[in-house]
Amino acid sequence: MKMHGIDRDRHFMHLHCLWIVGCVASSSLPSVPVSISSPVGSQAILPCKWRSQLDDVPVCHIQWQTPDEPVFEQKGEQQWQASEFEGRVEVPKEKLWEGDCSLILRDVQFGDVGLYESFMVVDGARMKRRVFIQSVQLSVYDHKSKLSLGIGEDLVLKLHTPQAMRVVFQGRNSTEWKVLWIRGDKKLNRGHLEEAEGVVVLRGLRMDNSGTFKVLDSHGLSVSTVKLTVEEVAKTLKLPQIQDKPVGKSTVYRSSSLLLVFVLLISPLIQHLL
Repeated sequence: MKMHGIDRDRHFMHLHCLWIVGCVASSSLPSVPVSISSPVGSQAILPCKWRSQLDDVPVCHIQWQTPDEPVFEQKGEQQWQASEFEGRVEVPKEKLWEGDCSLILRDVQFGDVGLYESFMVVDGARMKRRVFIQSVQLSVYDHKSKLSLGIGEDLVLKLHTPQAMRVVFQGRNSTEWKVLWIRGDKKLNRGHLEEAEGVVVLRGLRMDNSGTFKVLDSHGLSVSTVKLTVEEVAKTLKLPQIQDKPVGKSTVYRSSSLLLVFVLLISPLIQHLL
């Protein structure tokens, strides 16, 4: 666990004391939490508005927790966050004073799934009390897509998260999964997939590259699934098409004018012959 401006042991004891007090002093939780769904690797915002529960507080002291453990705590300039959320959680200070205590959770992972609860800690006459603000149920899902590319083209696979650790492939007519890429394994990756910023690339597709590609995280869970079809693109010469121009009023008027001019020019000649 990482702490900023708070003595570690002292704060840890203080936090758990507040939880004990909070079991008695906190407002009762609502039966239906707010549901938030987010794709893995993206940013999720867990909503929280404390002014709906409190008129004003001398110091904004916000806590976020799951039913099992603390996640985040902020009091003024002091801040604490659990190790598994380190560097990924934040409650913007400027919004907190305006009444918005929403928790920003970056690089969402499957392990983040669950119920989150927020509380404001308020100084009372005799003891501190925690006022319940909001409960949020977070769910996380993987990315799915279908692609159709031609022979010789490049397949670009997004990794979506720094937690993506490997890419596996299953051919269209196969039941075996083959490892194509492992993060940091230069020997395996050479000649297979090229790694760039946030993506891996398979160059010069062949017909036997048709199948399913999966990006997996460190726990073997699917970050993304891409079903690829490689097609043979026929190289045919396209001849320019000549389109008939539509006949409109302007075309009819122009033809009539030319006919009238022609008649006027040959009329004297006809009269002379007669």
